[in-house]
Amino acid sequence: MRAGRKMKLLSEQKALERLAKIKADFKTEIASTYEHRAKSCLTCETQGACCLDAHFVNVHISRLEAVAITGAIQDLPKEEQETIYARIEAAIETYDLNSGTTSGEDNFSRTYACPMFEKGVGCTIHNIGKPVPCITHACYENANDLPPDELQHRQESIIDDLNLRTYGKPQLDLPLPVALIRYRR
Repeated sequence: MRAGRKMKLLSEQKALERLAKIKADFKTEIASTYEHRAKSCLTCETQGACCLDAHFVNVHISRLEAVAITGAIQDLPKEEQETIYARIEAAIETYDLNSGTTSGEDNFSRTYACPMFEKGVGCTIHNIGKPVPCITHACYENANDLPPDELQHRQESIIDDLNLRTYGKPQLDLPLPVALIRYRR
């Protein structure tokens, strides 16, 4: 873009539609190229262990991703919404996730157990907007079978650009629980 030219912004609704397509295409690419080499979550003897490992999870999402997820949560029955948001708020409190989210402090060093995982159910956002790092993640026994980091970075870059084209300025990726509360609808 030329200096001095204003960028034409996308409507949030149009951006959400594009985001859904970007993620669906990425999910298909990962599933067809890599996931067949991974252990299925459904047959895992420790289902959810990777999502609930408070020393491992540090998924960050953009504003647009948070808007998509919170919009989908709104479509759930009220009781389910309340349960999900109670887990989200508990994760923020338990793992002190609000610290540094406005000061620029390194949020990426903070880890937490994902509040979107529900025992006996699995990932509550699996079909409605799973974040890119979660789409990429699976239990691979051989490190050579893992999707290259560049694939995830490319998708995150595409989503960052979509956020810029939607909101007119770069958006700070936040820990998933913090983003879901901040951009709750």
